[in-house]
Amino acid sequence: MDNEQAYRAFWASFGLNAYDENTVPEDAELPYITYEYAENGFDDGTIALSANIWDFGKSWNLISEKLDLIKHTIGYFGKIIRTDEGYIVINRRSPFAQRMSDPNDNIRRVLIGVSVEFY
Repeated sequence: MDNEQAYRAFWASFGLNAYDENTVPEDAELPYITYEYAENGFDDGTIALSANIWDFGKSWNLISEKLDLIKHTIGYFGKIIRTDEGYIVINRRSPFAQRMSDPNDNIRRVLIGVSVEFY
């Protein structure tokens, strides 16, 4: 599994469909996770990335549950994922989670901030 596949698998491991933010199918049904992906060209340093949990309805319960699971999975010291190319480390950054508004009052979204290092 290459770095990109491993990163996608991380976001898909929380029981929701996960899509690169630029490839969400038109017929995708909420809830789901979108994430952005990039790699550092020199394999050094940290990259700030984000993901979103999307849901439809008036409640934040599902998003809160998934957010707690993500927070627990990353932990305080980061989530290490081995890949065919080495490994990546995903850490929480600040702010870690931020509720976002939407023109549709029934859309719920939380923006998640992570930092990623590739080794």
